[in-house]
Amino acid sequence: MSTWPTSEAHHRWLDQHTRDLLAFGRRTADPEGGARWLGAGGLPDTERPTSTLISSRMAHVYGIGTLLGVPGSAPIALSALQGLTDRLRDPEHGGWFPSTEDKTVKSCYDQAFVLLAAATTAAAGLPWAAELFAEAEIVFLRRFWDDNAGRCVDTWNADFTKLEDYRGLNGNMHAVEAMLTAAGVTGDEKWLDRAIRVCWFVAKIAEAHDWRIPEHYDRSWQPLPEFNRQRPDDPFKPYGATVGHGLEWARLFLHAEAARPPGSDRWLAEAAAELFDRAVRDGWSVDGLPGFVYTTDWSGTPVVRDRMHWVAAEGISAAAALHHRFGKEQYATWYRTWWDYSATYLLDHEQGSWFHQLNAENEPTDTVWPGKPDLYHALQATLTARLPLYPMLAPAVAATLA
Repeated sequence: MSTWPTSEAHHRWLDQHTRDLLAFGRRTADPEGGARWLGAGGLPDTERPTSTLISSRMAHVYGIGTLLGVPGSAPIALSALQGLTDRLRDPEHGGWFPSTEDKTVKSCYDQAFVLLAAATTAAAGLPWAAELFAEAEIVFLRRFWDDNAGRCVDTWNADFTKLEDYRGLNGNMHAVEAMLTAAGVTGDEKWLDRAIRVCWFVAKIAEAHDWRIPEHYDRSWQPLPEFNRQRPDDPFKPYGATVGHGLEWARLFLHAEAARPPGSDRWLAEAAAELFDRAVRDGWSVDGLPGFVYTTDWSGTPVVRDRMHWVAAEGISAAAALHHRFGKEQYATWYRTWWDYSATYLLDHEQGSWFHQLNAENEPTDTVWPGKPDLYHALQATLTARLPLYPMLAPAVAATLA
């Protein structure tokens, strides 16, 4: 059997799937600026407001499509950028609102995705991207990066006069992705330094918890292990350990290590392997059926057994990254296993894209993620095996696949 992560034939399939995903999402552009949440068939869900999250993710995705030379990608990316530079942006206080209907808070999660979108579209040479990046950099460093802690704060009110006490790793995780991308696009090593400081904290706190990552903290960065116990399936702040985040952090650690001189930060690779192994042991096919459970408690017992598409996508990307780093066949085996699972259960072969949520019996459901909101996780799963570990996706696509 060929080792799929390095197989040229498999890479051709990945390239076609990339293009199929981009075709599915082609109707995401909002005529007023931004990108719309997509329904099951790829049509915009007009009941939902245009959001910073979806607009940023789709700007990133179609910025990559632009770099790949896929016709029609640039206009979609530009529509998303228009929303980020206009109706989703706060012209008075700076930063980006959650949506066109919610202008009450500013979150690290949203601002990190704006930074990622700006860096990716700047790499693609799109109009407005450089100006958006310059503004996103100022907002991120002034309002969200806590240099004393070496981590990001989480949520402000709209005018940046009140900072919530809550601290969380979900926003920090996507901030690391954005910072690593910014480092690759701009050449500014300070972005890399900041990203590795966050990774160091995550590695240490995960090691202290048997490689399960506490997600929620108070303002002094003390873990809150019981946070959201009554809302265990929260899409952004679920209770317990989030299996997919163990996989996602493992990949990010390897990107960060690859950005450093060889051998200088080997702890990142060692921690990545531990995070990956824990996520697989706790999360994969632990209830008798294939698929990753969403969350576990602190002993590894599943809490939410639904299968989220993004967890499988991150598993695929993490396995590809670990195989690239260590060359061990076990990672190639997992890579093949999870693509086979995704093709069997998650890919919608009739309407396109991926089902975003399955129940514990691997049947489509929509209690957390109705429709097929965006292409971010699925599209990135088609790229990781075809690219070096560093630079990050947009500059790597520009150098390798464009």
